[in-house]
Amino acid sequence: MSHSIDAPVPWIFGYGSLIWSPGFAYEAAERALLRGAHRRLCVLSHHHRGTPERPGLVFGLERGGACVGRAFRVAPDAWPAVRDYLREREQVTAVYREALRTVRLAGGETVTALVFLADPGHAQYAGRLSLDEQLAYVHGARGSSGANEDYVINTAEHLAVLGIKDRQVLALSAMLKNGRQGA
Repeated sequence: MSHSIDAPVPWIFGYGSLIWSPGFAYEAAERALLRGAHRRLCVLSHHHRGTPERPGLVFGLERGGACVGRAFRVAPDAWPAVRDYLREREQVTAVYREALRTVRLAGGETVTALVFLADPGHAQYAGRLSLDEQLAYVHGARGSSGANEDYVINTAEHLAVLGIKDRQVLALSAMLKNGRQGA
């Protein structure tokens, strides 16, 4: 798309913690569908949910499939502050690529939204991990934003509230709630 990410983007697509903790002012929030990428715990967290010595695991958008999440509409005059906040929050180690993608809102409208795609060329990109491998990273990891387990469980609970069924997230959350420890 020719639209610059530095120019005001009216919508932001959340698929992980942005769903339940956006941290910025918005005018509206709506369930939304992004085609061409799917949610996966595929990014090693060295800051928010882990450390370089004991990485946690956070969500990223990977190529292929589709992802149901939440889109937030931001006022144009708030955009510079929101953009700066999101870059500080999401791009601590530049593991995501900022991109503009089309999302379909629950009401049927199609809008352009800012999305953060996992960069498969980045050193913190973990790729496709089994549930047991995900559990091993998540269990006991803690970063500046808190426990990795809380991050996964909160995301699963908020997806459920929105009626979003993500089997991988729900399965890992259940494993964590049941006290199963990683390998």
